[in-house]
Amino acid sequence: MTPCRSTFPSAGNSAPLFRRGTIVATLLTVLLGGAALAAPALRPPNVLFLAIDDLRPALGALGAPEAQTPKLDTFARTARIFTHHYAQVPTCGASRCALLRGRYPSEPEHVSNNAILTTQARWGDANLPGWFRRHGYQTLALGKITHYPGGRTGRNWTEGPEELPNAWDRSWIPDTPWKHAEGIMHGFANGKARVPGGVPAFEAFDGPDTAYPDAWIAAEAVGTLRTLAQSEKPWFLAVGLFKPHLPFSAPKRYFDLHRDDRSPAPAVTTKPQGPSGWHPSNELRRNYAHGGRDPDTDPDYARTLRTAYAAATSYVDAQAGRVLDALQELGLAENTIVVVWGDHGFLLGEHAIWGKHCLYEKAVQSALMIRTPGMAQPGKASAAVVETVDLFPTLADLCRLPAPAGLDGHSLRPQLAAPDAPTKKPALGFWTQGQRTVRTDRWRLIVHPSEGAAAPGYELFDFSQDPYEAHNVAAAQPAVVASLVALLPAPLASGPASATTTRPGKAK
Repeated sequence: MTPCRSTFPSAGNSAPLFRRGTIVATLLTVLLGGAALAAPALRPPNVLFLAIDDLRPALGALGAPEAQTPKLDTFARTARIFTHHYAQVPTCGASRCALLRGRYPSEPEHVSNNAILTTQARWGDANLPGWFRRHGYQTLALGKITHYPGGRTGRNWTEGPEELPNAWDRSWIPDTPWKHAEGIMHGFANGKARVPGGVPAFEAFDGPDTAYPDAWIAAEAVGTLRTLAQSEKPWFLAVGLFKPHLPFSAPKRYFDLHRDDRSPAPAVTTKPQGPSGWHPSNELRRNYAHGGRDPDTDPDYARTLRTAYAAATSYVDAQAGRVLDALQELGLAENTIVVVWGDHGFLLGEHAIWGKHCLYEKAVQSALMIRTPGMAQPGKASAAVVETVDLFPTLADLCRLPAPAGLDGHSLRPQLAAPDAPTKKPALGFWTQGQRTVRTDRWRLIVHPSEGAAAPGYELFDFSQDPYEAHNVAAAQPAVVASLVALLPAPLASGPASATTTRPGKAK
C-alpha cells in the first residue's frame, strides 16, 4: 500500500514552550501564594492513544502475569491502572465504534465489525478524532484504529471508501513487505499474508522484530513523534498495534521467554449448561489449520496456544515500549496524555471458548491505563468499574474541551485524581441477537433473548464468591436478576446474524 503523504505544521519545538510555561507558572505560584495553580498551560495537552488488539488483562501490572510485559509494566508505574475496564462489544470494529462515538450501541449495525463504515454518516463530527479536530487538534491515525488498518475499505482494504471520513488529518499504514492493509492485519513473517484455513494459528520465526508488522508500526510512530515535536499545534496521535490478535505470531525469542511456562489451564474450561454465550470458536477453528489437534481435548496443544498468545503479547509490549520511550526522549511526555487501551479481551479456553464474541468476563474485560502530566499517586490501581465509552468524555475533559451532547460515558477524572474514587455506573455490554450484559462491582448478568421462548435466558455470576463464572445463580437470585435487568436498555431491534460478516474485507 502506498501511504498518504502529508506534513505537519512546524513552528519550532513545542517542548521548550511547555517548559517555559512551567517555569512561569511556578514563579506565579510563589509570588501569588498558590493562586496560579489553576492557571491553564500555554497550550493544550497532546494525546497519545495506543490501541492494542485483543489484549486481555494479561499484564504483570494488572496482576495477571500470563505474559512478560516489562515495557507496559514500567509505564503502569507512572499511570493509573484500571483493573475493571470493560469494552462495549466483544469484536474489533464494534468496540472501536463505541470508543469513537462515546456511546452504547443503539442500532443493530453497532455490534458488527462494519459498525463504523455503515453508520458514520449519521455521526457528523461528534466522534472522538473529529471532535478534537474541530477544536484545533491535528488528528492522526496510524495502524489499526478503526476496524480497517489505515482506514480504507474495499479490495485489500485499499480501494474502498474511507471508514471514518473527515475525522483524521491523516490515516495510514507504512509501506511494508505486506503490501496492503489486509495483508498486514493477519501478517505472518516477512510479508506473508494469511490464507484462511491454510495456515497455523501461530508462528515463531527466528528473526528480528521487523519480521512482523508491529515493529513497522512502532518505527513509523516514533518517526511521527519526531515530526510532531516540532509542532506548536496540539495533536492527537492514535497508534494501533495488531498483536496479540490471531495469528499468535512473533519472533522466536518472545516464545523463548515463555518456554518453561507451565501456567495452569483456566479454572473453568467446560461448556456452560443451560442458556449460555458459548460458541464454537470459529475465528480460530475456521481461519487456521490445526493438524487435527483440538485444544479442548489436547492439553498440550491448549498450552501451546496459550504460550503463543503470551509470546505475541510480549512482542507487542516491546513495540509499545519503543513508542513510549520515544515520547519521553523527545521531551513530549510532560505535556502529553497517554492512553493504553485493549479493544476487548480474548478467552484462552475459558468456558471451552477460544476467542472473543461472547459476553463472559474475559471477552469484554481488557487492559486500560491512563497517564496524565503531574498525575497524583502514579502507579496506583483503580478498581472502579469503567467502560470504553468513558474515554471520549475523559479525554475531552482533560484537554479542556466541551463534550458533545449525548455521550453515554463519564469522565474518569475522579479516578485519575484519586484511585479509590468509587464506580459511577455499571458497565454495559452488547452482542448479536439481542444479547446484553451488565457488570457491577459484584455481579455480572447476561441476558439471552430466545425466539419462541416464554422468557429470556439469564446467566448470573457472583464475583464476590465466583471469580471464574463457574456457577450460574440466576435461578436462586430472582430479585438480583430483576434489579440488574432494570439497568439494561432494550435489546437492539434485530442484531446481525454474525458480527464477523465484514465485507468490504473479511477481518476476523
